Amino acid sequence: MPGKKILMLVGEFSEEYEIFVFEQAMHAVGHTVHVVCPDKKAGERIKTSLHDFEGHQTYTEKLGHDYILNKTFAEVRPEEYDAVYSAGGRGPEYIRIDPRVQKIVRHFHEARKPIFTICHGVQVLIAVDGVVRGKSLSGLKYCEPEVTLAGGKYVDLGPTEAHVDGNMVSAVGWTALAAFMRECLKVLGTEIHHS
Repeated sequence: MPGKKILMLVGEFSEEYEIFVFEQAMHAVGHTVHVVCPDKKAGERIKTSLHDFEGHQTYTEKLGHDYILNKTFAEVRPEEYDAVYSAGGRGPEYIRIDPRVQKIVRHFHEARKPIFTICHGVQVLIAVDGVVRGKSLSGLKYCEPEVTLAGGKYVDLGPTEAHVDGNMVSAVGWTALAAFMRECLKVLGTEIHHS
């Protein structure tokens, strides 16, 4: 099977692990991941964040590593991709209001292509009318009211679990990346065999 092309949507201060780990794992099994940020070009940097739970009422946020984008946002043609992935962190809260990002997400929804979301990434899907309606999905627990208001059914997962509803894969955050990527690979039709 030839490798698939995955479009990753990020913004400044998107979650570091959800960018780097996902991209590198998908490249390791032969898929191509293009990481884009509105109004940024290939070769430009974005700041990332690292969210963690350290005993407070909510998560903490620290500065992550810079990420060098590998695709120019203005050159994205959604029809050339097999799946879209919305990484979490703080980036989704502002890229979701960009009509160009919404148009990209709508393409994958209407074409019934795989849609992957983790943590706050679900905010990008919620911003596009109808994408989560009737779907069961997860994300950071603080996004539950938004999922419900958009007509979706929020699934309360453990920190290392992932959820699949048809072509949509979701998880609560970076601690679930192993399960999340395993389910994404299944939806993409990727089989890994050990000898």
